[in-house]
Amino acid sequence: MKSKILKIALVGLTNAGKSTLVNCIVGETVSITNKKINTTQELILGITNINNNQLIFYDTPGLNFLKSKIKTEKKLKINLWQGIDTSDLIIYLIDSKKIDLKSVYENIKILTPTKIKIIIVFNKIDLIDKNKLLPIIKKISEFYEINSFFTISAKYNIGVKNLLNNLIKLSKHDKWLYLKDEISDKDEGFISIECTRNAILTYLHDELPYNVKIINKTFKYLNKNELKIKQQIIIDNKRYKKIILGKKGIKIKTIREFSQKQISNILKYKTHLYIEVVTDNAN
Repeated sequence: MKSKILKIALVGLTNAGKSTLVNCIVGETVSITNKKINTTQELILGITNINNNQLIFYDTPGLNFLKSKIKTEKKLKINLWQGIDTSDLIIYLIDSKKIDLKSVYENIKILTPTKIKIIIVFNKIDLIDKNKLLPIIKKISEFYEINSFFTISAKYNIGVKNLLNNLIKLSKHDKWLYLKDEISDKDEGFISIECTRNAILTYLHDELPYNVKIINKTFKYLNKNELKIKQQIIIDNKRYKKIILGKKGIKIKTIREFSQKQISNILKYKTHLYIEVVTDNAN
């Protein structure tokens, strides 16, 4: 059989479940999930190979920042559009519990000029009565030509197989871009950094996580079962240091333990994580 491929941009408002869907499809954690806004800041790539078909998913930052002019959100917009421009198809993912038709109309209006096919997927259907979606689908169809609509629960893997089967029908004859056993373009070092960023998102104030940078100073396999990581959390304002450290260092200890556990669970290595908080010398 000739190889086929389809590149798909996953777009939607923050917390629609894009990262959960990518992880569900790939079968492993390649994108971190969190209830805080815009957990995904980088363009995360997930790959699944089904028979002769390679489906490539771009987990993009939330559409909330699509029209933003805020300088600090410029990178989010660049990564978002990079994922869209690279793709053959756009999946617009909607949280079925929080349907905002106004934002759906606005965003589809912005996406339509790309001439890329758009399908709408309603996620989290385990939380609603599916019949309530029928009038919403009708309203959207009156305004825009949407290729098709699907209902899923990425968390419980409901309807995902049906979605994949339909994506396969849209794939095109071409060479695969990635090897058969590759599931992402992100390495284990990136995942470890994302785990610490996820811990910061979980335990610190809403505004702080977007003003920090995390780097690995050391990423070393000690043996077949253990991993040593030394990270730096780089802040652009020294007043944040006290917030991250917390009283008697309790906050940074909680962040480190949370991240260490998540890294161990995802990478399947007993992880020894060390974290240092430093101020960017340029500020």
